[in-house]
Amino acid sequence: MKALYDKISHEASRNITHSYSTSFSLGIRLLNKNIRGPIYDIYGFVRLADEIVDSFHDHDKESLLKEFWNETHAAIERGISTNPVLNSFQHTVREYEIDLELVDQFLKSMAMDLRMEEHDQRSYEEYILGSAQVVGLMCLKVFVDGEMKEYERLTPYAMALGSAFQKVNFLRDLKDDSLELGRTYFPQLRAGIFSEEVKQQIEEDIQQDFEEAYIGIKQLPSRAKFGVYLAYIYYLSLFDKIKRTTPAEVKQKRIRIPNNRKFVLLAESYFKDQLGLI
Repeated sequence: MKALYDKISHEASRNITHSYSTSFSLGIRLLNKNIRGPIYDIYGFVRLADEIVDSFHDHDKESLLKEFWNETHAAIERGISTNPVLNSFQHTVREYEIDLELVDQFLKSMAMDLRMEEHDQRSYEEYILGSAQVVGLMCLKVFVDGEMKEYERLTPYAMALGSAFQKVNFLRDLKDDSLELGRTYFPQLRAGIFSEEVKQQIEEDIQQDFEEAYIGIKQLPSRAKFGVYLAYIYYLSLFDKIKRTTPAEVKQKRIRIPNNRKFVLLAESYFKDQLGLI
């Protein structure tokens, strides 16, 4: 039965999300139940593409990504795929009329990870656009139920939120990106110097993204606001912890937020939401 296959496909994307990200998983659980599935579908797609370029070291990653890209286009065009993650993703793309240009921009950034070890300002901005900002826009299409006026109005804020999340990830993963993957994302680090001054420059840029993103979060529909706000608070808490950490420590270890702290943030966010303070 096709309905059973579609159900299993959506479950595959949900399971991928739960396995790879506790923070995003909890945030998605707090969205309205009618939009959780599509956001799982988007995350499953994004995660699978990211794994190809980050983890499949013993295989021809370039060929695998090219095949994945072609299969993505075919799935969206046909309305079905034998790859469960792509099958669930194409369903969401078609239902919410997500622009194929956003999908391609994301995959272009994944391809950049295969050929670039350091970024200048131009390539850095292009990478952020594809790897993070367009993902925020895909999710926004779901949050506003495809309503174009709302989508266009909230676009800058969704892009800022995706940008903030990705840049925090770059700081959090500085050690792994550098030592294991040989990548340097921040243009300020091309000289190999990660001083307190450089760290503060990067943090000021991220702070601006967070501040702009919050303006948009407050304007999201109620079905999406609390879940997105919680993800925002988790990342803001992680960012605050990174700001309190020395450059040497950031380069030596992956900064994390303990689960007990996450639950405190959840409780605080819930009460703010109930009091109408978000």
